[in-house]
Amino acid sequence: MQPARRILTFSSRGSNGSVRTPAPSTCLTCRARPTQRRAFSRSVPRHAAPSAPSPNGIARLTSRKLISVSGPDATKYLQGVITANIYPGSAHPGNNEHLRSDAGFYAAFLTAQGRVLHDVFLYHDVRDRSHPRGHSWLVEVDAAEAERLQKHIRRYKLRAKFDVRVLDDAEAAVWHLWSDADDQKLSTAITQHVHSPSYKTPAITTRDPRAPGLGHRVVLFGDGNQPATDITALGPPDPFPLLDESFYRLRRYLYGISEGQAELAYGQALPHESNMDFTGAIDFRKGCYVGQELTIRTEHRGVVRKRVLPVLLYPEDQPLPILSGGVGVGGLEEEVGLLLGRLYKPQIGNGNGDVAGSGTVVDAGMVPTEASIGRVGKKGRSAGKWLSGVGNVGLALCRLEIMTDVVLPGETGGVGFSEGDEFVVGLDGEDGRRVKIKAFVPEWLRRRLAGKEGH
Repeated sequence: MQPARRILTFSSRGSNGSVRTPAPSTCLTCRARPTQRRAFSRSVPRHAAPSAPSPNGIARLTSRKLISVSGPDATKYLQGVITANIYPGSAHPGNNEHLRSDAGFYAAFLTAQGRVLHDVFLYHDVRDRSHPRGHSWLVEVDAAEAERLQKHIRRYKLRAKFDVRVLDDAEAAVWHLWSDADDQKLSTAITQHVHSPSYKTPAITTRDPRAPGLGHRVVLFGDGNQPATDITALGPPDPFPLLDESFYRLRRYLYGISEGQAELAYGQALPHESNMDFTGAIDFRKGCYVGQELTIRTEHRGVVRKRVLPVLLYPEDQPLPILSGGVGVGGLEEEVGLLLGRLYKPQIGNGNGDVAGSGTVVDAGMVPTEASIGRVGKKGRSAGKWLSGVGNVGLALCRLEIMTDVVLPGETGGVGFSEGDEFVVGLDGEDGRRVKIKAFVPEWLRRRLAGKEGH
């Protein structure tokens, strides 16, 4: 599988400012009721599952928003609160001459205890030509968390001189573009497209570093005649069909990449367990950022026993699926993403997705978030927990020594893991229905784990 890209398109604000949706009316009876605080929910909205993975496509990501952070102290502030290094290799951080040269990069905001608040991408905002590079940034974040992150930034800015605001859909929209074709051909095609004469303003392109071949992002700046939410004004670059966001989610799951606070629990997820140590989010040579102490200690002295992995769901009364030619999913002779892509179905099981005669079509959306994963026929602590999915694939936080053949540092192989073990996870409802679940270690992750062990 080859690269993907994201596209962020921009249009200027109208003379009347941002377009706002009128607030819904509320009856007097409802207004008189006591205000109730709703518990924070991390459930992922259910959408129609793709019929199959698409080898190429472009999708608008309504699940992502952008926050503008602009001002003379913007870079200094961000350097102190994100895990990535804005001044890589510089002996003089704070000097904008030493800013990193890439147009965008992956990072995270952490709690003081080193847990993930937000996974983000940061981009140099090239729209601001009246100030030097580093004066203005765009922070891409989970759309449901944008207001919360904006408040977080404002709360701790103290006397720092910068402005922060969430960009509305009239100004910015996030897109993702992917292809199984050659990376260089993809890069050339999208660059030519976004720099076409139809666009009068600069564009930003940057590779997504989270996994090899996962993708690129493109930031397009438009004018009032080109809505940020409508890339069809130019027409998608060939051969990229315009697709629903669920196709992007599926592709991300096949690569084993978690995103947003439905999959990286706010204030709970740990960077290493979320593979952020391998996805370019953390510079371990950087000092003095919020959450650094625990993150560095884990990197150099800790053992990471759980990690987010791609998983396959299949009926409890059936064995592991077999590929054509008799190759089972236990023998990983090809890249995991391609393998899972071949096994993907929009429902769990064959045919209409009916599991154990329930009469109901079952898919990954019926597995509750954080549902515990157990080992068939054995008791003991949980083997992991479910995060999110689509069709019959998804992501889970898995105990490596139980669900995979990965050997942890300082331990011997075979501890807790057996090739014949099977695992189950429960479905929504009180009828006790379950499905089996199989974890996979993507090649990119396996190589990076081996590299860390060798180092």
